Amino acid sequence: MKPFLKKNAFLVLLVFLATISLFSFFSDSNSERNTQPYSTFVQQIDQNRVGQVQITQTGQIQVSLKDGTTYNTILPMRDDKLLDQLISKNITVIGKLPERPSALVEILINMIPLLLFLGLYLWAMRRMTGGMASAMGSDKQVGRIYEAKDIKTRLTDVAGCEEAKREVAEIVDFLREPHKYTDVGAHIPKGVLMVGPPGTGKTLLARAVAGEAGVPFITISGSDFVEMFAGVGAQRVRAIFAQAKKFGKAIIFIDEIDAVGRKRGAGFGGGHDEREQTLNQLLVEMDGFDDKTNIIVIAATNRADVLDNALIRPGRFDRQVTLDLPDLKGRLQILQVHAKRVRLARDVNLKTVARGTPGFSGAELANLVNEAALMSARYGSKEITMKYFELAQDKITLGTERPSLTMKEIDKLRTAYHEAGHAIVGYLVEGNDPVHKVTIIPRGRALGVTHFLPAEDQVYQSYSIYEAKLQMTYGGRLAEEIIFGKDYVSTGASSDIQYASRMARAMVTTYGFDDDLGPINYAPDQNDPYGRPQASDAFAERIDKAVLEIIKRNYDKSRLVLQQNRDILEAMKDALMEYETIDKWQVERIMNRQPAGKPRDWDDDTDDRNFEHLKEDNA
Repeated sequence: MKPFLKKNAFLVLLVFLATISLFSFFSDSNSERNTQPYSTFVQQIDQNRVGQVQITQTGQIQVSLKDGTTYNTILPMRDDKLLDQLISKNITVIGKLPERPSALVEILINMIPLLLFLGLYLWAMRRMTGGMASAMGSDKQVGRIYEAKDIKTRLTDVAGCEEAKREVAEIVDFLREPHKYTDVGAHIPKGVLMVGPPGTGKTLLARAVAGEAGVPFITISGSDFVEMFAGVGAQRVRAIFAQAKKFGKAIIFIDEIDAVGRKRGAGFGGGHDEREQTLNQLLVEMDGFDDKTNIIVIAATNRADVLDNALIRPGRFDRQVTLDLPDLKGRLQILQVHAKRVRLARDVNLKTVARGTPGFSGAELANLVNEAALMSARYGSKEITMKYFELAQDKITLGTERPSLTMKEIDKLRTAYHEAGHAIVGYLVEGNDPVHKVTIIPRGRALGVTHFLPAEDQVYQSYSIYEAKLQMTYGGRLAEEIIFGKDYVSTGASSDIQYASRMARAMVTTYGFDDDLGPINYAPDQNDPYGRPQASDAFAERIDKAVLEIIKRNYDKSRLVLQQNRDILEAMKDALMEYETIDKWQVERIMNRQPAGKPRDWDDDTDDRNFEHLKEDNA
């Protein structure tokens, strides 16, 4: 019972106050039900029915009739004749002092506001101190701890990052046989910083290192260190390192370390000071490792450029492991790992899937396999065919279909011309990726999509490639302008304009592609908290002119391409209006001025497609 009262003292106080209020309410209600009008009282005096009255100073009158009935009434105003009238009728008149509550009740009533305020204050303080106790780690452990026996992940479960696996293999070997390195005087890195885009497998690789080495794995997010309470972050750092030291050998994994490890001196406010204290404590703890300490700190971030220099110097996070987006070979390996847990049909070619997913991270490839499995189950298939991989890829790259969106015929026609413009310019202007698919089926926020698929992984982009992309980007708007006239161009190209403008400005300010301005970086520094420009006002005007010149030049080139191929534009529009979606092989036929041909599944009522042509196209 006592623990209940201790935990719910504020609730008990509220119930007590509510009880008093209800009691007072019903008491007042009972007294109000015994009240009669003052006019009735005066009439009964004249009728000699009143035997006795008690009058208080507040004007309340308790009336006792001769037949034993009692009731109350209120004197509405001062009546000087009332007393004479009562005496003349031989009615007993008694003066009554006003009733006062007992001293205890009076004290309670006066203390109710104070008790209410005190209760609210104690409740709020208890919540805050409870949160602080939790944050300081006094009532629970910091981070999540996985015992070595509970970690099933191994390096063989990590695919698509062979270089990173070779880097961390040394860490595994050290944790297994530390004397092999200490006997020759070698010092194993105290910290390993994993850098890479989201979804590239940084957390998975860190867990695999712990599983391979057979040591406990303690994981915490960088944001968990920063709280509103001063000193909490530093205390959490001490607590998590103390937990690791109890195991003797362990791996501490700090995800998104940039939340706490940003460069010092560029922030504002108390939260910034708290983050700096936390970072300082982290540096102190990592300096406290001696040669006998078999604890490795692994951190992950996708913003290594914002980390404090003291954090990444030799002796702390002195080894950086980069995990980039996987290439073709890496994507194939990742798909093979995830394909082990699903049932694939015999027509599935994972190499073809890997070729069609450039730029996909490991997490996105895992999602692709899962989406294909979900679709096969949704349509009642017992295994995953190539059809479902392509449908899943379309959903991820192009967006979810919106069949419920009803488009007017003129809007559908405009979309067909728009997407045909993108496809034709993209196909004819050298430097663009091959056209993979064109559709006027609304997907995501777009009413139509032209999907370009790189033939191979690209590392660099040149000036000519950027110009080709600019021409392709404006192809949709220009197709509308050629067909409908400049006055009837729609707003459908707004995202194209935004993308092209950003690309052209980057060509001038970041990549040094303008001869007049030269190879100088004019783009704002991303690490500058004030966002100050790198160029003066005079140079800003020259930058705007250079950007405008690039856009106008490529806009005119794109228009010329479409004007010279007006017949192809009409043919592709007709194919899109008839079939709604055309594939790569149909685009090639149209570009060669041949009939598009029906889609391979056009006459198949079961909507099963023949994907053999995809293997041929990717061979």
